[in-house]
Amino acid sequence: MTIASLIDPITAEGGHVRFDNLDHWLQGRTLYGGASALVAYTAAIRAFPELPPLRAAQIAFVAPTSPDAELRREIVRQGRNVAQVRSEIWCEGKCTLTAFWLFGTSREPNAEHKAAPVQDWPGSPEEAEPAMKDKGPVFIQHNFEIRRAQEMRGPGDPVVRRWARLEDREGLDPVSELILLGDVLPPGAMRAMQRQGPISSINWSFNLLDTQPTTRDGWWLSENASQHASDGYSSERLRLWNADGEQVLDGMQSVAIFG
Repeated sequence: MTIASLIDPITAEGGHVRFDNLDHWLQGRTLYGGASALVAYTAAIRAFPELPPLRAAQIAFVAPTSPDAELRREIVRQGRNVAQVRSEIWCEGKCTLTAFWLFGTSREPNAEHKAAPVQDWPGSPEEAEPAMKDKGPVFIQHNFEIRRAQEMRGPGDPVVRRWARLEDREGLDPVSELILLGDVLPPGAMRAMQRQGPISSINWSFNLLDTQPTTRDGWWLSENASQHASDGYSSERLRLWNADGEQVLDGMQSVAIFG
């Protein structure tokens, strides 16, 4: 399934939508989190095309999302500079994803402070070793190219870092690309797990540091790092840098750890 066929059925009117051929975007029995977040984001910007640039988002993965869905979206508040929009995916009469998007116009800055450069630079993606070739969830096998960006293998510090890019980016704006890709890696807590077991994203919040992010040849450096894991949950920090080591996204996620 191409990215175009994932977002083309979404109209400005919202309401019922049918997504065909979702098999390549599944994670278990649900739509991959980045893909469902992209659906909700696309529903918002197509309903309200005059919104300013996206600045931040809060996304809750409530339940499995299926091919038959209803898309709901509303402007919660629109001020002089900031608009706050809610969009939801409903399946079989139940909410499966709810997202809160914050859009904001650019203003004369009263503070300037750039994100720190990436630490432990792994080298360019072109020189990196392929990873997860023909492995992992089907949505990775069919849609992403993953390369190693750390020496560590197996158990150790609860950090997973990889170069990642979409194999098909046609028709995607830069922000939509980051939303689709930002949730691609397993949690850093995977390295601290005592035994293999299922994992599931519960929510994802992020701030965009650049409203028009760019990179080289589609490559983004993605890192998931567990800040604390206990009682079956992990608090994760998710970050993305471009191919030159400039950070473009800073996020947090709560992950359920089973098994």
